[in-house]
Order: sequence, then structure tokens, then C-alpha cells
Amino acid sequence: MTVVARLSPPDFSTVAAVIQLPILAKEPDRFPQNLLESDFAHDSSWWLLYTKSRQEKQLMRQLFQLQVPHYGPQIEQRRRSPNGRVRTTYVPLFNNYVFLYGGEEARYQAICTGCVQLATEITDVEPLIADLSQISSLVQLGVPLSVEGRLVPGQKVRVKNGAFAGYEGVVLRRDQETRLLVSVRFMDQGVSVKLDDCQLEKIGDAPQAVDQIESDT
Repeated sequence: MTVVARLSPPDFSTVAAVIQLPILAKEPDRFPQNLLESDFAHDSSWWLLYTKSRQEKQLMRQLFQLQVPHYGPQIEQRRRSPNGRVRTTYVPLFNNYVFLYGGEEARYQAICTGCVQLATEITDVEPLIADLSQISSLVQLGVPLSVEGRLVPGQKVRVKNGAFAGYEGVVLRRDQETRLLVSVRFMDQGVSVKLDDCQLEKIGDAPQAVDQIESDT
């Protein structure tokens, strides 16, 4: 007697639900790697480069090949396709913006890439480096960040303890959350991160009142 076994077709919907596409390798977001920590970063002007649409990475690839110092923060982004696959990519934190270090020669090399629409010189470099260093540290922590397209006035504070100890910014109250806005003052943008249980210390005078800030004063 011959026995014929009937095999059920695989349930591809279940298989697809657990498939993840390989993570695309993160490209360098700066050159050199120690740019923000280096002493020479304070010795020359910086430029805020406004790129053509979706040209931030292409610009940084060319600047990297030319070995022109620059920084363009990137964050991890995960998206699920209609068939259930998860794709992980790295996207610019600030759309259309890359920070360039150097003089007129560096600016000229950036313009010659064909990726730049506008280059604005930044001569007050100390606040810029401080802001970018905080942004870089938050990105490296891997915490969820919300891009803030418009800075708001408020009491500047310093986080005294917890995961964000030492960070400085402005407190935001939004959707029953307390968030710390870390800004890049020159470009009037920044990112905010959710604050859990921590102490905050006021820095300077407040442009407007901020409720429930704990301090030792």
C-alpha cells in the first residue's frame, strides 16, 4: 500500500513577521573621529552647510574622501515594510545640515562637491562646539531623541544626577512628560530627550518661569 503525504504550504506571513533585513553599516558621521574633542577644533571658523535635498550623506562621503573636517550627526531608524520585514538604516539627525570645520579652502571644497546650497560662517565657535558635543553624546547613548525645529525660551538647567548627569538645556513640559531640550543655538534647532526622576540645577536667570525645578539653592 502506498501512502501519500500531503504537505501544507508554509505560512509566509508568519515567517515574514520575524525576518529582519541586515542593518546597513553606519557611515562615519565626522572626520576626524576626535574632531569635537580636539584642540584644533577651536582654532578656526566653522561653517553651517545647508545641503540640497537628501544630499547630506553624499556630501559627507566626499568630505571624508577629501579629509576635510566635518560633523553630521546620524541616528538609527527602523521601519517595517508591508511584508513585515524590519529595515534598519542611519539617517541625518538634522535634515539638510552638515557642520564644516576650516577656512575658505574648506568651504570651497565643500561647495565644489555640488551638494551644498548655502554655507554660513560661524565665528563664535565655543558655544557651537559645546552644543555639538552634547548632541554627539546623546546620539552615542542611543536614547530616543525628538528633533525640535524651533527653540523656545525657558530656564536653562543642568542635570545633576541620573543617566543625563552633566547635560545642560531647557526644560520642556509636553504631554505630561518632562523633557530636556538640548539646542544648537546657531541653527535654532535641537533635540529633546525624556527626563525621568532626576534633580535639575538652575543656570543663570530664567527668561520665563519653569515649575517644579529642584535645586540646592
